[in-house]
Amino acid sequence: MAGVNKAILIGNLGRDPELRYTQSGSAVANFTLATSENWNNKNGEREERTEWHRIVAWGRTAELCAQYLAKGRTVYIEGRIQTREWEDKEGQKRRTTEIVANTVQFLGGRGQGSGGGGGRDLPPPSAPSDAASNSSEPPPGGDDDIPF
Repeated sequence: MAGVNKAILIGNLGRDPELRYTQSGSAVANFTLATSENWNNKNGEREERTEWHRIVAWGRTAELCAQYLAKGRTVYIEGRIQTREWEDKEGQKRRTTEIVANTVQFLGGRGQGSGGGGGRDLPPPSAPSDAASNSSEPPPGGDDDIPF
């Protein structure tokens, strides 16, 4: 039986994306995303916990993340959870768990850390780089075309 490995996150970038290219020329962007939860403890005091996630995007999605995202920006991420192991310069085994983003949607306007509107879907890494969904212009028609 096949399993399901899917993560869905909405949070704020903890740092600007770092864009690099592999030896074969593939773009890869790395950044961190903070998600927070709030609750009232048994004394009625407000508490908050922030979880930090490592995000990796590939291909055209990586290039668009590096171009449009910045620290504090709110984004929606869909992807899979992946754990990698490697050996560092001192020969120590290292391990990290990250989200490999398939979908990135920008929330809020340019330079905004939060808020709604202005969202943009980025294609999954396998989509052609010249797809119309990569345009920085909003799609024609707007919300009036939604049938519900």
